[in-house]
Order: sequence, then C-alpha cells, then structure tokens
Amino acid sequence: MHKIDFNCDMGEGYGAWRMGDDVALLDHVTSANVACGFHAGDPATIHRTVKAAVEKGVAIGAHPSLPDLQGFGRRTMNISPAEVYDITVYQVGAVAAFARACGGRLSHVKAHGALYNMAAKDRALADAIAAAVRDVDSSLVLFALSGSELIAAAQAAGVTAAAEVFADRSYQDDGSLTPRGRPGAMIEEVEVSIEQVRRMVLDGIVRAQSGKEVPVRADTLCIHGDQSGALEFAQRIRAALEKAGVEIRAIRA
Repeated sequence: MHKIDFNCDMGEGYGAWRMGDDVALLDHVTSANVACGFHAGDPATIHRTVKAAVEKGVAIGAHPSLPDLQGFGRRTMNISPAEVYDITVYQVGAVAAFARACGGRLSHVKAHGALYNMAAKDRALADAIAAAVRDVDSSLVLFALSGSELIAAAQAAGVTAAAEVFADRSYQDDGSLTPRGRPGAMIEEVEVSIEQVRRMVLDGIVRAQSGKEVPVRADTLCIHGDQSGALEFAQRIRAALEKAGVEIRAIRA
C-alpha cells in the first residue's frame, strides 16, 4: 500500500494580521510546519498554532526561514553556512519549546522559502541545516525537496530525511520548483493539482513545465496554507488519495 504524510505551512500571520485558515486545515493534514518568526509568525501565533496542532493530533514541525519579514522569506540572501546554522538552531528551538509547553513535542523541521530552495542546490548550506537539526535533536525528521542536496546532507549527518513533493507548485526539468516569479509557478486549478499528486505518489513521476517526466520520491506532500483556496485543495487532495487507497499518516520523530 502507498502511504504519505500530508503537510502544510502555517502559523504565517503576524501580530493582528492572520494568513490562511490554519484551524480548518489541521482537520485535513497530518503535519504542520509552523513559522518561527523570521519570515512570519510571532510568539502568540506560534503558541496558538502549536496548541491547535496538539489538540488535533497533528505532528508539529518548525519552519525556519531567512530573516526576512518584509519579503516573507522568499528573497535570496547572501548568507554563510555558519549563519544558517545559527538561525536554524534559534528558530527550531523556539517551536520546540512551545510544543513542550503545549504538551506535545517537535517532530520535524522544514526550511522555508528561499532558504529551502537555496539549500536544495547549495551543499554547504544544506550541511548547515542538517547539522543544526542533528544538534538540536537527532531524532527530528528533516523535510527536504526530493532529490536535493538537502536530502544528501541529512543522510550524511545521520538525520532522517523525508523527501518532499508539492501539490500546488510546478516543476522544472532538474526536479526543482518553478521560481514563484515565473508564469505557472503556482498550480491554481485543483484538478490539475490532484492529477500531479496522483502521479507523484502512485507512480513516482512529476511532469515538468517542459513536459519532461522527472522521477521523484514522495514521503511527504506539501500544500501551502497561504494559497487562495488552500482549504478546498486540502480537502479534495486528501479525498482523492484516500479513494486511490493511499494511507495518509504523519512521519513522526
């Protein structure tokens, strides 16, 4: 039987501003990647999101980012591996503390935005993230783009890696995600998303924008909580996977 974790980036409000319907999304996903305050989130938002995840039995993950509130962590930055290590430890520690305070525990780590995409190709940055995860808690699972340098770095560091695929993003020929500034980077039609998900999970293949079929490993499937229509996407994707006989369950440390 095929099985997969279904994760969602959330807790991405800040102050009085809220983004996405996190509480409703938690009814459909199995893992929550909680913003740590560098691209979005603040102590109250982290607390609220983690508490809701604990109450709903959803696995809790830290979603560390480059320090870029204004750019939502989606702008590349000239940053050293040492700095990446420090900011990752700092952010993971914050969410882990809230998880303990709410009666749960941190299960995984997934880098956000530009940091995620940079580390997917830059082995030095990938090694820094993997080392940070190992040093905070070697039992944590590191979510990383299927086939990326971050998968290899996790394996080298002795950290369990979960290969991630995306329900609402298009792909390039090298298995990377289409940069957000390009046309078609986001998949906005739920039926298109469902078909992409089916092929990734059941067949281990994703069709790139060029039409090339790219092999992927699908341990965990991501949907972005800030996307318009995210709740409908989550509901219908989960229903389609369950109809296809896929077991949906969290990857827990």
